Amino acid sequence: MKSLTYRLQQLSIITSNETFPFSFFRLMSWAYRLLEGRVYAYIIGWKKCHVGHGFKIIGSKYISVGEGSSFGAGAWIDAVSKYMEYSYDPKIKIGKNFQASQKLHLSAIGHLEIGDDCLFGSSVYVSDHNHGSYRGDLQSQPQIPPVERGLFSAGSVKIGSNVWIGDNVVILGGVVIGNGAIVGANSVVTKNVPENTIVAGSPLRVIKRFNEGTKTWDLIA
Repeated sequence: MKSLTYRLQQLSIITSNETFPFSFFRLMSWAYRLLEGRVYAYIIGWKKCHVGHGFKIIGSKYISVGEGSSFGAGAWIDAVSKYMEYSYDPKIKIGKNFQASQKLHLSAIGHLEIGDDCLFGSSVYVSDHNHGSYRGDLQSQPQIPPVERGLFSAGSVKIGSNVWIGDNVVILGGVVIGNGAIVGANSVVTKNVPENTIVAGSPLRVIKRFNEGTKTWDLIA
């Protein structure tokens, strides 16, 4: 319901600035996309959800999504159970009221979890694995094409509730992002993010932390 209300508000703003014929065309196009996205989500088994045009899903039986979630155009969710001769046991779990802009990409061969009421910007990439192994025993060799290297987990990914992820953020395996955290645009997350903090950059650093006493976001010196 939150997603639908927001979409209606945005549509009202857009159409109010256009001529009547174009506004009517935008309205009909919007209604068709909405219905298409609702039906697609219903067929997958996601209740009261919406997926945008060009949505792609692989391994739907390994993926669960909470009610009221919405995925923008071009989103791709991939739970990889088999790659070449390798087999995996993936699980992607997304909480209720998840909202993502266009071109989201989630991929897992192990465990990837996102909490409730999260907001993701455009072109966010989250993955728990790499093409090839580059540490420990049996490391991948450079003469082997990357596409022919097996997938190796870098550790599970857990993102808490009420988290806001900015545009073009990359989140890699083996990290935990705490509840209420904010990750600035274009950041690369390779380490844990404490709850109720604002982080940004590559390498990532804490910019602000929420002060429960003053109810303000305080700069970190």
